[in-house]
Amino acid sequence: MNSIALYIHIPFCEKKCHYCDFNSYSGKNHLVDGYIKALKKEMQQYGEIIKGHSVATVFFGGGTPSILTGEQMAEIMETLRRYYTLEEQAEISMEANPGTLNFHKLKAYYKSGINRLSMGLQSCQNHLLKTLGRIHSFEEYVKNLEDARKAGFTNINTDLMFSLPGQTERDWQESLEKIVSLGIPHISAYSLIVEEGTPFFSWVENKKIILPDEEVDMNMYHYTIEYLKSRGYHHYEISNYAKNGFECKHNITYWHNEHYIGLGAGAHSYFDQKRFNNFADIDKYIHLLGEGSSPVEEEILVSKNDEIAETMFLGLRMMEGISIDGFFKRFHTTPLAIYEDTLEKLRKQGLIQWDEKGIWLTSKGIDLSNVVFEKMLLD
Repeated sequence: MNSIALYIHIPFCEKKCHYCDFNSYSGKNHLVDGYIKALKKEMQQYGEIIKGHSVATVFFGGGTPSILTGEQMAEIMETLRRYYTLEEQAEISMEANPGTLNFHKLKAYYKSGINRLSMGLQSCQNHLLKTLGRIHSFEEYVKNLEDARKAGFTNINTDLMFSLPGQTERDWQESLEKIVSLGIPHISAYSLIVEEGTPFFSWVENKKIILPDEEVDMNMYHYTIEYLKSRGYHHYEISNYAKNGFECKHNITYWHNEHYIGLGAGAHSYFDQKRFNNFADIDKYIHLLGEGSSPVEEEILVSKNDEIAETMFLGLRMMEGISIDGFFKRFHTTPLAIYEDTLEKLRKQGLIQWDEKGIWLTSKGIDLSNVVFEKMLLD
């Protein structure tokens, strides 16, 4: 039986953060019950489509999945088990924001089958959390972490962001030190990207906020790599660090360009050589499923060249890089046969390296990864 991954989108938030451009909404919590009902119908629809596949990983993302009650999460998990074959050791992750958690909720999440918690902290400095528009303090995060461990969670990720407005290099170093001292086994550390349509975008344009310059951004990134490595973390993907055995299996599915199904408003899927996405509007999503229709808005056939290019630039995000043998089994050719001149130029520029087993980014290549990824596109 082939394995597949499931992504489940929960688009509700208590408050939208100033930097967020995800498909998420505040002030729409009155739609939660109707949304869960629609989600269960979509799960049923895919039960037949992916028959013959076992589910290796599930990821609840958002939005803020931890806006759901323990009972609501148990209802979704029960539906999952009804329509899909969950593997015995399936990794079932859930994003959770401090400020929406308590011990009772966390215990119910764990009892329902959630076995990996991804906590969105972003910063350990309360003044920076306020700038970001977060609803919690660092102290609330620590209390929620303590409750999560009491509830049974051991596989825990924490999200952190650097290059924030008003953030110093020392602030960032302090955040890393505090999280490591708390014994978090997986850390995702992202540089802030200011997206169009967010409050941050207009504030940067109007000079209401000032971002750290590129040199400071790179200093923070390089410090992250070196510091976490010195504390026993494996840098396994451009922005992700883990103690041995705590790498995120679900995200590795994406980086290996393997198939997954996205459920929920605005969710994306890659299955049967097609990429497709649901309507983002919550009301439309609920309405379509209520009348027994598919919520899919757009479907694109993935060409062989697109699949090759995506496999290359997604795979190069991982420090292990592209497996020559794995690539050959998938495409019956090698990356060197397809990209010979391009890869040689990138090697001479010091951006990539390879041997008989694989191709990977160098340290310089990681810093200039977008340059490398662009070269992987095929006509």
